[in-house]
Amino acid sequence: DVVKKEKPSVVNISTTRIIKGSGFGGHSQPPLDPFRDFFGDEFIERFFGQTPKKEYKTQNLGSGFIISKDGYILTNNHVIEKADEIIVRLSDEREFTAEIIGRDAKTDLALIKIKDHDELPVAALGDSDKLEVGEWVIAIGNPFGVGQTVTAGIVSAKGREIGAGPYDDFIQTDASINPGNSGGPLFNTKGEVVAINTAIYSPSGGNVGIGFAIPVNIAKSLLPQLKEKGSVTRGWLGVMIQPITKELAETFDLPSEEGALVADVVKDSPAEKAGLKRGDVIISFDNEKIGKMKQLPALVAATRVGSEVKLKVIRGGREKILTAKIERLAPEDDMLDDEAVKDGLGMSVQNITPDVARRLDIDPSVGVIVTIVERGGVADLGGIRRGDIILEINRKEINDVGAFRSETGNIKKGDAALFLIYRDGNTFYRVLKVYK
Repeated sequence: DVVKKEKPSVVNISTTRIIKGSGFGGHSQPPLDPFRDFFGDEFIERFFGQTPKKEYKTQNLGSGFIISKDGYILTNNHVIEKADEIIVRLSDEREFTAEIIGRDAKTDLALIKIKDHDELPVAALGDSDKLEVGEWVIAIGNPFGVGQTVTAGIVSAKGREIGAGPYDDFIQTDASINPGNSGGPLFNTKGEVVAINTAIYSPSGGNVGIGFAIPVNIAKSLLPQLKEKGSVTRGWLGVMIQPITKELAETFDLPSEEGALVADVVKDSPAEKAGLKRGDVIISFDNEKIGKMKQLPALVAATRVGSEVKLKVIRGGREKILTAKIERLAPEDDMLDDEAVKDGLGMSVQNITPDVARRLDIDPSVGVIVTIVERGGVADLGGIRRGDIILEINRKEINDVGAFRSETGNIKKGDAALFLIYRDGNTFYRVLKVYK
């Protein structure tokens, strides 16, 4: 009964993106070009001059669901990001062109809209806070592009962190979720949307019973901003924090493992101006108790810019009250310059600006920052993300875009290039395989 009632509100989404230019990696070229594959770009350009820049289309598939009779549809940001055309197909096979109303990369949510339609079926939004582990749920979406598909399972866990960002708070389910389900709804047995299907854990690429969905209450809190402004404004405190382990609690002489340990304070940030110091433990933010570290980023983000908040901290075994004035968290786009260097690996990079360095608390003279990663390109398949800092390529230090351009210029088709990456306080290697 739930499926029969709610299935019409679920839509299939297909996007088209136009990519310009040649280059190695195989993703910007036509799928079959024996002459180019045999001789390579370098040979062709040396003997025939610069190869002409062409346009090629890439497509992406996903799902979504209608949330209002006037055509608003909720989906994942990664489904529609960088799309030049978005086509929405309803369950009755009607098709509409959609426009992007708003999107938020940090929570992977997007709001799109279709026009020139008759009255539309609407999915009711439930309350994800009331969802219980073990409760039955139903997923409807477009897995692998085969068409609208229904799967069922239970809520396996709540509050999961999967490394997707600072606001991780996923619902885990064993309802079968696969590529193409992204952006589709997860219903409870009352027929209410309780989550938005977003990611899977899968060594094979298919479903293994571990899927993740964004709680619908997060989407409900962001919808007004997405609809009115097209983006989300968040508060910023300017601290690097970490969870408190049993060992840390003993070392800092803390009464419990509750709170968020300040590992560092960003220069000139609201935190520094409030007097926060490295080693402080934040146990309360604006009268909200901080039990687990991950609560703090969400509370700060939801605080109105310009608000003054009270911070209760433990310093040297004693409680202390500080007052901080919350500033606006700059979107990633605001922290980046317009100029960026694009390479044939399917990504763009730029020099690290002073503001980026200050916000990320990194040395501005080391590395370049990744500004764009083309979906399906060499960098994407190699695990590079937007916002990563590239420190080395093939063990050669990268200090600026000139060094980056020089080293990537030495990478040939068939090579496996070793990249040293800094991301979210961690440094690690990635191997990028450049396809023949």
